[in-house]
Amino acid sequence: MSSVLGVPLPDSWSVAPLKHVSSVLNRGSAPNYVDEGPVRAISQAANQTGGLDWSRTRFHDFSGDPKKLKGYLLPNDVLINSTGTGTLGRIGYFSKSPDGLPCMADSHVTISRAKSDELDARFSYYWLGSRPFQEYVYAALVVGATNQIELNRDRLGDAPIPLPPLEEQRRIADFLDAETAHMSKLTAALQRFEQEVRERERAVLARLLNAGAQHPQSDLPSGWRWTPLMHLTNQLRQIMYGIVLPGPNVADGVPIVKGGDVAANRLSLETLNRTTHQIESGYERSRLAGGDLVIAIRGSVGEVAVVPTELTGANLTQDAARISVGPSTDAKWLRLALESPLVIHQIQQRVTGATIKGINIWDLKRVLVPTPSSPCQRDLAEEAGRTMATHETLRSRVAQHRKLVAERRQALITAAVTGQFDVSTASGRNVTDGVSA
Repeated sequence: MSSVLGVPLPDSWSVAPLKHVSSVLNRGSAPNYVDEGPVRAISQAANQTGGLDWSRTRFHDFSGDPKKLKGYLLPNDVLINSTGTGTLGRIGYFSKSPDGLPCMADSHVTISRAKSDELDARFSYYWLGSRPFQEYVYAALVVGATNQIELNRDRLGDAPIPLPPLEEQRRIADFLDAETAHMSKLTAALQRFEQEVRERERAVLARLLNAGAQHPQSDLPSGWRWTPLMHLTNQLRQIMYGIVLPGPNVADGVPIVKGGDVAANRLSLETLNRTTHQIESGYERSRLAGGDLVIAIRGSVGEVAVVPTELTGANLTQDAARISVGPSTDAKWLRLALESPLVIHQIQQRVTGATIKGINIWDLKRVLVPTPSSPCQRDLAEEAGRTMATHETLRSRVAQHRKLVAERRQALITAAVTGQFDVSTASGRNVTDGVSA
């Protein structure tokens, strides 16, 4: 009995190096990108797990016969992302472009073109995306440093591929096409439900935190008022950004919060960069205290986070601003209010810049917040917290179901392309019970 990557195969199957059953196994070429052009260029970003994302393709400036381009794509070509942690090894399948334009792979994508008399392209696609092969990619086919890894072409060419008889390859591919299509529909339905949950949550929070107001000129209920953000803060610790030039990261320095740290929810001693005590000493006025809010004012403008107690004494860069909550303002309510649709819309309207987008402190201070009384703020914060917890539970369940579907898809593909069951008698249901993935 033969085997591939430690997985036993049926007696009638053989194994071959990928290069022996491929007519092309090469990377594409670097495009000359233009806004509009005669050739579509497919990058790693466009080659997504769920299929080719045509909105992420760009155009190559070219005159002549596109078939002579290095990286010119033919129907049934398999695409392999070939550089970078997190994207290397992602597999795609090219059929045709949505607008009939010729297509090419860029220099970070490898084209695997099957010899049609020996290898079914779809079977190849499923094998290259199977768990055994994906694990093998990172174990044996990658070269380079952690963040500069790439797929080695020679090693890829020597990588094994199981070879059932050609007709059986086609039956397996037909079976997986049908079964994975069902799973894709289920995943899409779960994604739609997740989006509906988010929209319902936003609607509830808008009602709670914006009192139904659509714009800063709207009338508010009795007891509410429009308040500039600067009047909801501690007047002794006004809204401000921090260090302009923090310098390189130093191991024993003062933690600093950048705008990207707010967006990624990275506010902890372990994850933040640090600046020297000498540089930080000139920015005493922008130091943080536990319970402060920080807001990204460059890049991912409008992201908000609460400063944990462990970061008392830390500082900011010019990409983030500190909001120290005033004595008559509930901190939980203010954070939620800053994330509400009406306030976010005002912030986005004040964003300026082309390459680096941002909002200046003067404008941020004057964003109008629909403000209830202090007791009402606390009540609204509690109700909003319950709403968010309920919706987070729903999102968590959806994410769990999506993970289960993805795991079952991978197990089904792996079992099929290694002959662990007979696809001619299988329905896809329970066929992966007892098989290895």
